[in-house]
Amino acid sequence: MEKKLYSISAIYSNPNDIIRAAAAVRDAGYKKFDIHTPYPIHGLDGAMGLKETKLGFVTLAAAIIGAAGMISFASWVAVVDYPQVIGGKPYWSWPAFVPVTYEIAVLLAVLGTVGAMIAFFFKFPNISHPLHDTPYMKKVSADKFGVSIQADDGKFNEKVVRELLKNTGGEVDAVYYSEEFLTFKPQMFDPKFIFLLVGIALATSAGGYLYWNKVLYLPPFDWMMQQPKVKPQTMSEFYADGFGMRLPVAGTVARGFIPYPYALGAKADSVGKFLVNPLLPTKAALDLGKKKFFTYCSPCHGNFGKGDSRMNGQFPNPPTLHSDKVRTWPDGAIFHTITVGQNVMPSYQYQISREERWAIVNYIRTLQRAYNAKESDLQ
Repeated sequence: MEKKLYSISAIYSNPNDIIRAAAAVRDAGYKKFDIHTPYPIHGLDGAMGLKETKLGFVTLAAAIIGAAGMISFASWVAVVDYPQVIGGKPYWSWPAFVPVTYEIAVLLAVLGTVGAMIAFFFKFPNISHPLHDTPYMKKVSADKFGVSIQADDGKFNEKVVRELLKNTGGEVDAVYYSEEFLTFKPQMFDPKFIFLLVGIALATSAGGYLYWNKVLYLPPFDWMMQQPKVKPQTMSEFYADGFGMRLPVAGTVARGFIPYPYALGAKADSVGKFLVNPLLPTKAALDLGKKKFFTYCSPCHGNFGKGDSRMNGQFPNPPTLHSDKVRTWPDGAIFHTITVGQNVMPSYQYQISREERWAIVNYIRTLQRAYNAKESDLQ
C-alpha cells in the first residue's frame, strides 16, 4: 500500500530556533501547521500568528445556560411549587439564589468546556493521529522542538516546504498516515460505544438507587431514622387526630426554666420592689454586663446610656438612663423593663438570659455613678 503524506516536519534543538522557524512558516503564508515543544514557550503563539480560540464562547454559553437554568428553577420552587414566607421576605428573594446560581454557572461552564474539548475539538472517541508514535513526536516530547506543515495546506509544495524548513536550520523529515488512521471510522455512534454508555448509565443509576433507597435503610445506617420521635410537619399515628406537631399543655414549663412572674402590663415602679439583684457587682459581672449592654442596649441608649441613639432617627430616641427617675428606680424596675419592654422598646427576655439582664443592671448602675459622682467618690 502506497504511503500517504501527512506533513513535512523539522526538528530543532533550542527554543530560539523554533520561534524563528514558526515566524518563517507564518510569513510564508502557511495556515495548516503546528508547533510541538516539551514545555510552554513564551511568545510562541504570536510567532505562529494564532487567533484566539473559540473555546471561550463555549464556556460563556454553558455558564449562561447554567445560571439561567438555576435561577429559573429556584424561582419556580420558591414562588410556585413550595412558597414560604421566611423572615418576612418576599417569595422571590433573589439574593438567596445568588450563591447557588453562581456555583451552577461555574459547574456548567467547566463541564461544557471539557465536553466541547473532548467531543468537538479533540473529536473523541477518535484518539488516533498521524503524529502518534512517530520518531518526530518522541523527540518533541522529550527535549527537542518541532514544526509540522500539513500536506493539505493550500500552499503546500513538498520541495518548497523542505527547502524552507532546511533554511531555518531544522532536521527535515516526512510524516505519513498510518494504516490505522486511514482505516479508522468514527465510533461516536458505533453500537458497541452506545451500549457501553448505556451500560455505564444504568449501572450508575442502579447503584445510586440501591444506595440511597435501600442500603441507607439497613442496619446500622438506619439508626438516625428509627428514633422514638415526632418529626415536624409529618403525620403521627401516636395521636388520635394524626397531627405530629402539638401545642404544649397549658402551664407547661420547660425543664431548667423559671418563668417570669410579671406580665407586660405590670408597672416597673410596683414590680421593682419585689425583685432583688442576685449578682454582686464584681469585675466579672460588670464585664459581662458591659458586653451585653454594648450589644443590645447601646444602639438606642448610646455607649454611655445618655439616650444618644446611633439609629439615625429610625426609631424615637429613648430617655437617658441618668435621669432622676431611672437613678432612683430599684434594680428590679430596670430588670423588669429589660425583660418585658416598654413603649417601643421590645422584650429581651428571649435574647438575654436572666443572669445577663442582672449583669446589665449592675453595669447601668456603674454608668450612673460615673456620671453622677459624689464628692466622696472623687476622694
